[in-house]
Amino acid sequence: MTDAMFSSPADVEGRLAEAGYLADEAIATTVYLAQALGKPLLVEGPAGVGKTELAKVVAASTGAELIRLQCYEGLDEARALYEFNYKKQLLAIQAAPADRAWQETHDDIFSEEFLLERPLLAAIRRTGPTVLLIDEADKADVEVEGMLLEVLSDFQVTIPELGTVGAVRRPFVLITSNAARELSEALKRRCLYLHLDYPSAERERDIVLAQVPGIEAELAEQLVRTVGTLRDLEIKKAPSIAETVDWARTLLALGLDELDEAAVARTLGVVLKHVSDQRRAATELGLRG
Repeated sequence: MTDAMFSSPADVEGRLAEAGYLADEAIATTVYLAQALGKPLLVEGPAGVGKTELAKVVAASTGAELIRLQCYEGLDEARALYEFNYKKQLLAIQAAPADRAWQETHDDIFSEEFLLERPLLAAIRRTGPTVLLIDEADKADVEVEGMLLEVLSDFQVTIPELGTVGAVRRPFVLITSNAARELSEALKRRCLYLHLDYPSAERERDIVLAQVPGIEAELAEQLVRTVGTLRDLEIKKAPSIAETVDWARTLLALGLDELDEAAVARTLGVVLKHVSDQRRAATELGLRG
């Protein structure tokens, strides 16, 4: 079980809010339970709804160090867990005295001095409070899930040359997935599950107001309504929450106090990053080119 980071769901909600993340009851409760039960938290949902940000603010609000494993196709154990410094080993072999026994050299180059720890091992070995973010797990190969199962089951890693390394202090583990592929049931069984979707208009307005000091409430509402309209279109990439906030900051930077057609046309690139999406939005919103 992880050391207590939060005392209650209300404590989660309050401390995340202080760090700039407005969590609803479901988020606050699930984060609290994941910490209290010492279980990894699997957060699924479309891109841009605040999954990665949740891990960052949990770390920031508790004074924990954030260690991030970014998943991608081709990620292997050497990049996720550990590897030995091959170049340093070669140099050590070349520098070894000619009369030195090979076994002695072998033991030397597979010692702690030559070990390169990667995010999973680093998180397990840390003695301080740690948030381990395993980001976009659905992008990794199935084999990586097997490795995660082993590591997250017992929070220990066996390094043949050095023995078993167990967690002194279990990290708070948050796994994100955009659901590009289905994660295994075995992995899901070991986690608590939270689905995040785009927030309601009211909550997204509150996020904008909290993160963009100086913006008028009316402009924030207008902005959020427009973003909601864009998300309802069949486009390649719907605006994320972070892009909504960026749009609000853009309007302030330009000194605009109204999101009229001209303002939307001038700044659409802040939230839509594909030309086909911009053309579709311009047509649907009746923007003049």
